Amino acid sequence: MPRVADLERLSLTELIQLQTAISETLKRRFERRLCLCFTDIVGSTPYFTRFGDAAGRGLQQRHLDVLAQALALHGGRVVDTAGDGAFTVFPSADKAAAAVIDLENLISEQNNGYAREHQLLLRIGLHYGSVLTDGTAVAGDAVNLTARVCTSGGPSEIRLTRAAFLELSTNQRLLCKGLPPGDLKGVSGQQELLLLEWRDRGAFPSRARVVETGEEISLPPQDTITFGRLKERNGFVANDIVLQLAEAALTKSISRWHFELRRNAAGFSLRSVTDQITEVDGEPLLKGAERAIKPGTFVRVANVLTLEFIIDDKTQRTSDSTYYPP
Repeated sequence: MPRVADLERLSLTELIQLQTAISETLKRRFERRLCLCFTDIVGSTPYFTRFGDAAGRGLQQRHLDVLAQALALHGGRVVDTAGDGAFTVFPSADKAAAAVIDLENLISEQNNGYAREHQLLLRIGLHYGSVLTDGTAVAGDAVNLTARVCTSGGPSEIRLTRAAFLELSTNQRLLCKGLPPGDLKGVSGQQELLLLEWRDRGAFPSRARVVETGEEISLPPQDTITFGRLKERNGFVANDIVLQLAEAALTKSISRWHFELRRNAAGFSLRSVTDQITEVDGEPLLKGAERAIKPGTFVRVANVLTLEFIIDDKTQRTSDSTYYPP
């Protein structure tokens, strides 16, 4: 390495020539094109506040453990971890997409063993581009962009850049849905992002329609979704979907916690958590019993309210060469 004293003796032209030579050497020796991935726990700060450091650290470890399972199947490696997040790289976009889809499915399976408030939710960002790496460290503007893509997402969302999308195989591209161009913090210009839809939309309803009123309620992107008349308890949310009617007397027929939807690989199952009447497509469901829920299923709640589970038929997907906003 040149000594500082030696550099001080170089002319402006010589310094520029040296800078150019170093830049070219860095690119030749260390520049690689990789698929970059950031994963981040959703809601970890309030989780630490509510349940304490030990529980919070346990949630972080579950993230890293399930991530390691997914990486082992698809050749990715962890570059860095910090608090709630992890930075990983893959040799190809297809391997990265397969890994994060497996990651989300592993989390859904694991979450079935935890109470709603202790379930793990991630946001994920993917980008394909040039970085400098010696096989261990990874650096470059592409890293910062990937981190911003991740933080722009919502719970259980996998977002990817146009560059990552174009590296996907046809089968993987068909899982993607375009998003309107938008701003990313610290990144100049509007960015074109897409969603990688890891769930089979034909199997998972996205909305519940109240038959009596026509109101449509979006289902939150969670592995367990609770339904009941109680809005909150002890300052915390009691139900994800609050079921209420205009007549208070009829609302009281609905249990405080009436039923919950649980996500599994094949779709949702409905589990009754009350002795009150719950019917799925006309069949009564005893407390603790479960029934499969699919688009088009009707659920009658306490003989006072009916829900139809439906999918959003406005969704559009990307073709191999064309961007479609939703």
